[in-house]
Amino acid sequence: MDESATWRLLESDWYSPRRLHDCPTHYRFPGDRFLPNRCLMDLDKAHTLLTSKTPQFNTSSNFNQAYRQKLIENLSLDSQGRPFKIMVFRGSPKSSRKSIRFVDELRQEVAAIFEKDCKQTPYRCIPKGEKRVLDAPRLRNDYYSNIMSWGMNNILAVALGPELYLWNSEDQAVHKLLQVRGGNDWPTSVTWSEDARTLAVGYMCSNLQLWDVESSKLIRSLQGHSGRIASTAWNGHILTSGSRDKSIINHDVRAANSLASCIKRHADEVCGLKWSTEGNRLASGGNENLLYIWEASKMSSSKFLHRLSDHCAAVKALAWCPYQNNVLASGGGLSDGCIKIWNTEKGICINNIETKAQICGLEWNRHHKEILSGHGYSIRENQNKLCLWRYPSMTKVGELGNHKSRIINLCQSPDGITVISAGADETLRFWDVFGPPTAGAGNSMVSDLQGLLSFRTSLLR
Repeated sequence: MDESATWRLLESDWYSPRRLHDCPTHYRFPGDRFLPNRCLMDLDKAHTLLTSKTPQFNTSSNFNQAYRQKLIENLSLDSQGRPFKIMVFRGSPKSSRKSIRFVDELRQEVAAIFEKDCKQTPYRCIPKGEKRVLDAPRLRNDYYSNIMSWGMNNILAVALGPELYLWNSEDQAVHKLLQVRGGNDWPTSVTWSEDARTLAVGYMCSNLQLWDVESSKLIRSLQGHSGRIASTAWNGHILTSGSRDKSIINHDVRAANSLASCIKRHADEVCGLKWSTEGNRLASGGNENLLYIWEASKMSSSKFLHRLSDHCAAVKALAWCPYQNNVLASGGGLSDGCIKIWNTEKGICINNIETKAQICGLEWNRHHKEILSGHGYSIRENQNKLCLWRYPSMTKVGELGNHKSRIINLCQSPDGITVISAGADETLRFWDVFGPPTAGAGNSMVSDLQGLLSFRTSLLR
């Protein structure tokens, strides 16, 4: 037999279980970590220990009684001498468990700071009175008109009877832009374009004009309506107008023939128009108590997205939420007196508040989650008042108002801090109700603390 054959035989015999049993000490190899090598075991001794009824203990231990007592104390008492047990299941609820880790102590400290800060520093002080009052002689007491707009150039445009004035909030300069001749016509809607270069003015006798304010010149007149134009809204280069003739017209101000589309769905005067922040949806309110939601891409077909009939009076006050693009607030007239919050994606009312007063205007707070409502006539409460509501709970934060007659319109400053209310008492009142934007570091501190406190519900320790 050659050497290679001998080696193969020896190698096969090396791993034979019988070979290991017959000669357990002849070959010494470590074996597998999960399958131990039997040649390293004393099987006879192991069998004796397992089957013996009186196991033998090593009595040569040097452990004395004092050492054993010390060991017991260390294993059964903590550092303060209180008894405890190792590996004991405790079934107490989470709310009553003892905070024994650093994260639990951190939670308690942060919660205490947050609670103390909330008690010492109020959320925001609501002003008790107006910041400024301007006389507005010949301001018309007309619920359906929208005669005030504050542009991004910080200039307020307001129609007073047959005249339209511009008030510069920086230097308080006043300039008369136009005056309508004749006693049967006057401005009924005023709206700045988004870039504040153009002012759209709708009239009682169905005229719609575009004015260049810097040069104080009339740019062009837009045709299409046959009745009072009480509502206008800009969406880029598209000017949308609503009229007493029950129609909504989209004008492309860049084109020579400006009429882009005409919609006739309302059964009465269109008294409220508002484009969403993204410009993809239009809300229109009518004197027949209906609210329509339109998609910009489908307006040429006169196909509406939603037809909402929950209000019981004319729907003039409309406002899109600045931090939830699909949320719209609407306000009803005297017979309704409700603020309704809508999910325009699904076409459902997600909140409803009865103010018990005519709602003439709505303005969202861009710095805090709040909405302001301006009210007119009432048989019970909130008459001629401004009411501030916290969103989304719609709980009442406070109320303001020194108007002696009903509020006609509301508009907001470009910085989102000041709101102007135009009243039938022929005054314009300025309210710093939405500021300051962040109340110092309060908002950031709240968010940071809420982030730390959120550990309370964390499942990972």
